[in-house]
Amino acid sequence: MDSQTAIDIALKFAAITVAFVVVLLVVAYTVLAERRILGFIQGRLGPNRVGPGGMLQPFADLLKFILKEDIVPDKSTRFVYFLAPVIATMAALMTMIVYPFGPETRIPFTDVTIPLVIAHFDVGLLYVLGITSVGVYGIMLAGWSSNNKYSLMGGLRASAQMISYELALGLSLIGVILLAGTLDLAQIVELQSGWHGSRWFIIFHPLGFITYFIAAIAETNRVPFDLPEAETELVAGFHTEYSAMKFALFFLAEYINMFTVSMLATTLFLGGWNVPFADVIFGRGTFLFGLVGAIGFLLKVIFFLFVYIWIRGTLPRFRFDQLMNFGWKILLPFALLSIFLTSTLLFLFPNLF
Repeated sequence: MDSQTAIDIALKFAAITVAFVVVLLVVAYTVLAERRILGFIQGRLGPNRVGPGGMLQPFADLLKFILKEDIVPDKSTRFVYFLAPVIATMAALMTMIVYPFGPETRIPFTDVTIPLVIAHFDVGLLYVLGITSVGVYGIMLAGWSSNNKYSLMGGLRASAQMISYELALGLSLIGVILLAGTLDLAQIVELQSGWHGSRWFIIFHPLGFITYFIAAIAETNRVPFDLPEAETELVAGFHTEYSAMKFALFFLAEYINMFTVSMLATTLFLGGWNVPFADVIFGRGTFLFGLVGAIGFLLKVIFFLFVYIWIRGTLPRFRFDQLMNFGWKILLPFALLSIFLTSTLLFLFPNLF
């Protein structure tokens, strides 16, 4: 192994480590932010005792998960029971490597430029859709292996819901693929750099964006689509029999999936790391341009996470028949309509991109 290869491997390992730590910190403080924002919406305080303003609450929760007794049902299928939360968490984490969270950036006082992405795939979007679709197996297997009727019902609900809404989600992205002509996430972001970083695909494909975001909320089992874990009907749904760190893994997977959905929405519809007129002010390729792009990307993701929390504090849960009817009778036709409108736009203006 030559020295350049060793340096490249070391840089990739460092990038993966940094991304993993950042994702875990963002997830931990998203949970805290959710509890505080919901407290504000509902007229209460939320956690505010552990550390200044409750800032150390995520670490207290982690310690609680580590120290809690780990109970395993006697009649469970043990290997699958232990495997399910691992599948859910790994499927959520594996997508992080392909998102470009900033442009190629020059390191200050050197001539070295680095791409702000861990792994560059020509079919990055296909990779994301393929990996995220595996996450449903973790939930299904958890419900089945627990040997609990409530858990089984939650797993069946999850499989029906996620398969149904995944169809609308995938179709909502066809318009972006038509506009970009590629599945490469880096190229999709670069194509939105026109008009000084403000030619975002949401302008040309708004119906697809709305369809995507609704379907993505359902895919991540969040209110008002949280039927697989409806506590009023199923105790806790598919994870009723899980405790301690295994429950924490499911909890972690849900919030990582929220983060993933927000990153994908930012990348495909809101220009990714493009910040309007940043190239005019800082110049492309400079360190400040890369820093502003990365911060802009993170702020867009945080905005989507806030909308997630806002919706949870605002809307009631659907009935399961309403959820399925909405997915097949309303959202799916909307996704097909968005493809038709975007195709018509490209037919009328073939030189748009």
